[in-house]
Amino acid sequence: MTLHLWLRHEPRTTERRTPVVPADARRLVDGGVTLTVEESPQRIFPLEEYEAAGCRRAPTGSWAGAPRDAVIIGLKELPDSPGELMHRHICFGHAYKRQPGAAGLLRRFAAGGGALLDLEYLVDDEGRRVAAFGFWAGYLGAALAVLQHRSRLTAPLVPTTKEELDAVLRHGARDARSTALVIGALGRSGRGAVAAFRTAGTEPTRWDLAETRDLDRPALLGHDVLVNAVLATAPVPPFLREEDLDAPARRLRTLCDVTCDVGSPFNVLPLYDRTTDWAEPVRRLREEPPLDLIAIDNLPSLLPRESSTDFSAALLPQLLAFGPGGAWGRCLDRYHQACRELGIEQRETGT
Repeated sequence: MTLHLWLRHEPRTTERRTPVVPADARRLVDGGVTLTVEESPQRIFPLEEYEAAGCRRAPTGSWAGAPRDAVIIGLKELPDSPGELMHRHICFGHAYKRQPGAAGLLRRFAAGGGALLDLEYLVDDEGRRVAAFGFWAGYLGAALAVLQHRSRLTAPLVPTTKEELDAVLRHGARDARSTALVIGALGRSGRGAVAAFRTAGTEPTRWDLAETRDLDRPALLGHDVLVNAVLATAPVPPFLREEDLDAPARRLRTLCDVTCDVGSPFNVLPLYDRTTDWAEPVRRLREEPPLDLIAIDNLPSLLPRESSTDFSAALLPQLLAFGPGGAWGRCLDRYHQACRELGIEQRETGT
């Protein structure tokens, strides 16, 4: 049966990215995939480019009425309606680590007979993710932290290009005297953060597993800027605690949590209960001495063209190979496992 992908509009107004760019849409169509693309006022690529690639046009938010065998593809959260989800959805569900609202989302899939194919759990035979926005999340997290520390971050945030962002980062780099720490420096997000700090003229301290097994908190607090790029999959001692923020020797002034694992028991920075956003990107955690937090959960959307192009290129081979086995089979197994863990009764669903 021919795969019918339905690229949905993202309801979040600050979400400019797409999991499939027009150039890769053409490759999907040429490969025999039917691709329907919803109208979207904020998607970085205009709908006309998809139509030129051979895609069908559909109204904004019409995926709920798509044919049952269509596979709905998007990035971030689904709207609250419909209450029962009958389709297979490819997206980041954020529902497998007991995050707020996770059980409700999974029950909607179970009630409608659909399934969540979570992009975070789309992995190869070695368990490595095959498509991720991590590098760009880390890059932007560090970039915003640098600009905030230099008192040059302005709100609301607006999407830009890497060329424009790098020009701002390089401005003033010669006079930079701050120290920076990246935790999780060997991962995708960590590598992106390191790259941004270097663009800004700062060579960061890099920590990964070896340094966090026996955490040196005084050393952590001795840096001016911290970027957390660790996505924990099991409970670990937090990197920062409330009492650390009041330590007399704290030099730390700017903290960016790229991971934004708010509400999860695996959160390594349990210092805040809600993320920041484009309108108010910074929250003051302490007044004296000051400590500012940046915790934006769609950072790559600030570089929508670059991040979408990279992600789409990595996802394309998986979409062309869509089927019941391999990476998609593992995605489906993880969905069923999450439902069982919550005691949610499921209908039989297959890719």
